[in-house]
Amino acid sequence: QVQLVESGGGVVQAGGSLRLSCAASGIIFRSGTMGWYRQAPGKQRELVATVTSGGQTNYADSVKGRFTISRDNAKNTVYLQMNSLKPEDTAVYYCNARYPRGDYWGQGTQVTVSS
Repeated sequence: QVQLVESGGGVVQAGGSLRLSCAASGIIFRSGTMGWYRQAPGKQRELVATVTSGGQTNYADSVKGRFTISRDNAKNTVYLQMNSLKPEDTAVYYCNARYPRGDYWGQGTQVTVSS
């Protein structure tokens, strides 16, 4: 059974930092593209960042230079380091694992940035 478990969310003031983690099980972690998505109230889920099995990264324009995605294949974990947080970063953040046969999602973790 595939499980993606996010952690690290919380409440932080604008300008602060948070580090999200997503621990995966039940999948061949090293071969999937891992990603973080977010969904704010009343908005569609949007891409934040992805990292391929080869380590290539991709970021939404809104987070470039502030967020960093990384993966540790030995720990089956993907991270999202978020710096210089803004109130508009407030959302539920979801971990995603993408394989040719389909996607898997975590349950989400709330990030709230206060002004």
